Amino acid sequence: MQRIALALALMLSTSPAFAALKPGVRATDFTTQAVLAGKADTFNLNKALKRGPVVLYFYPKAFTSGCTVEAHEFSEASDDFAAYGASIVGMSADNIETLKKFSVEACRNKFTVGIATKPMIKNYKVSLPMGGITNRTTYVIAPDGKVLFAYSDLGVKGHVSGALNAVKVWRAANPKGK
Repeated sequence: MQRIALALALMLSTSPAFAALKPGVRATDFTTQAVLAGKADTFNLNKALKRGPVVLYFYPKAFTSGCTVEAHEFSEASDDFAAYGASIVGMSADNIETLKKFSVEACRNKFTVGIATKPMIKNYKVSLPMGGITNRTTYVIAPDGKVLFAYSDLGVKGHVSGALNAVKVWRAANPKGK
């Protein structure tokens, strides 16, 4: 019994404590270096929100197994998100050259990926304890700038389906996109 308690305590003490932004809070605007289909550009949250909801997802590191799977899942669902007026942007602390390759190979030219800066990592509460990389957190942000959905889990499961469901619910309540 003591072994189980010790193992549980150790597991809880070493697992990251995710403190994602709560639904209803206003997301902080940002501009960052970004890439779409291998071409460098910039991404500005408020500008993107003028077109509709934004699925803002943070991932730890390009080309790792989970992050590649997640990028594939978002790319496969990109048409579904677009049908509801939502855009997708992935964020990590990777450099621009890595993101250029990742945007083509893993994201399949379907959505933007950008550099998660230190202030952005802090503002969106997505820092892993080891520092320098983000946890896996997905937000859906409404055009008014408020967080509709927040989901943090290092596992890939639930990010795409949860975000898509949030976008569908938002669209049903806002048929004209306002």
